[in-house]
This record gives sequence, structure tokens and C-alpha cells, in this order.
Amino acid sequence: MKTWKLVSGILSIVLFVLVAFQSCAAGLSNALQENGEVSGSAGIIVAFLMLAGGIVSIATRKSSKKGGNIALIILFGLAALIGFASHGSYGDLVIWSGWCLLNAILAVVAITTGKKKDNESDVTPIK
Repeated sequence: MKTWKLVSGILSIVLFVLVAFQSCAAGLSNALQENGEVSGSAGIIVAFLMLAGGIVSIATRKSSKKGGNIALIILFGLAALIGFASHGSYGDLVIWSGWCLLNAILAVVAITTGKKKDNESDVTPIK
């Protein structure tokens, strides 16, 4: 999972730029059309959550504790929820939300399949 965290972190940071530019264009389109949609603003929120998730993913890739994975679940899960709920006319937001959902699911997998350290065991020693 260390390699996946590094790759997904780098991809999320790179995709942040693309999603942010697309979201600005979608927001401008929504403003010019006066259609009352918030897909551009939702896209900006998703982009920044992707950036934060990418940074956390890279920073915690070697950690054996669960805190980093929990943070990834929250960041990417929230991004996916916001993106799927308010994509409107910005159709690509569904794709970016799917990427965030995949990262959140893989963080759950990392928690459930996490290895214990050598000094941890299931049995309490008798004293």
C-alpha cells in the first residue's frame, strides 16, 4: 500500500490543477448562464480536498498507524460525496469524484489489511 499511497498522492496533486481549472470554467459558465447551479464551486472544493488528500497520502505512506488512513477516508470521502451530490452541468466532476471514492475505498482496505508490528501480538503475556 506504500507504493499506492505515493502514486495516488502524486496523481491527486497533479489532478488538482486540472480540476481547479475546469471548475473555474464551469463556475464562469454557471454565472454567465445564471442557471443557479453550484457545480463550479463544488469542483473547487473537490479540487482542494484532493490536494489535501494527496499531501496526506504522501506524508503518511510509511506510517503503520491508522490516523493517516482515517484522514484519507475523511478527505477523499467528503470530496466524493460533494462531487457526486452537486455535479450539475459539470460532467467531469463525476470522474474526479470517482477517483476520490477509489482513494477512500483503498484507505479503508489499508486499515483493514494493516500489518501488526513485530512487537505486537494477539496474546497477552503471562507475568
